[in-house]
Amino acid sequence: MEPVRRRRCAVLGSPIAHSLSPVLHRAAYDALGLDWSYDAVEVSEDGLPGFLDGLDGSWRGLSLTMPLKRTVVPLLDEMSARAAQARAANTVVLDAGRRVGHNTDIPGAVAAIRERTDAALTSAVILGGGATASSTLLALADLGCRTVTLVVRDPARAGETLKAARRHPSPPDVSVRTFADVVAAGEPLAADIVVSTVPAAAQTEELVALTGPVPVVFEVVYDPWPTPLAAHAQASGRTLVSGLDLLVHQAALQVTLMTGAAEPPLEAMRLAGERALTPR
Repeated sequence: MEPVRRRRCAVLGSPIAHSLSPVLHRAAYDALGLDWSYDAVEVSEDGLPGFLDGLDGSWRGLSLTMPLKRTVVPLLDEMSARAAQARAANTVVLDAGRRVGHNTDIPGAVAAIRERTDAALTSAVILGGGATASSTLLALADLGCRTVTLVVRDPARAGETLKAARRHPSPPDVSVRTFADVVAAGEPLAADIVVSTVPAAAQTEELVALTGPVPVVFEVVYDPWPTPLAAHAQASGRTLVSGLDLLVHQAALQVTLMTGAAEPPLEAMRLAGERALTPR
């Protein structure tokens, strides 16, 4: 369908100042010839209901980052199959007063991984257990991953991610370990891919060293860059899937959902993101 003209969009989260989403979406709008706006708005979990209620008809779409991907679920009128599977939405399309939630993190992660490697990925370690971990776990299941180890601070906080895994048509076998236990054991991690969804500050030297044998590293954080895990992967010559890779692919899918553009300008978005990251 033809892209819609003159609408408002934004990325919501807290903190939000670091977000590259405005850079990517604005680059897409420029390439598509759209007179749209896209801003970053600081919104807390408590403030999300009021923000959504205050939107007028000029608004078309929202991107959601942490900590809102799960908070938004009960505030939606409808969810796509993938958002329902993850019970997390990183995208809200506003259509005639209805809020429709989507999850572009899942297909975005699949695309980001396959852009960097075509290796068989049957086993994985995921650092973290939040909404992004749920989406990357489902993406890995799409790619045929059969066993996943979640490494978390508190096993009780992995519950939603475990439920998401069970909702996949081909659910992997998921086990849970704590960061403390992994580091104390001192055994190198064994998997085809390691995915980190945790902040750079949580990537201790001891933990990063244990990822050494894993041939593919997927670091979802893009700021600061490189994280300790990403730097270690680069130095050892392993395959590295970056947070910018994920951000660009999931944002391109958001552009299609929000504007109707069948072919979002992926390379223009990537170039804009790379330029914005260079001075950071």
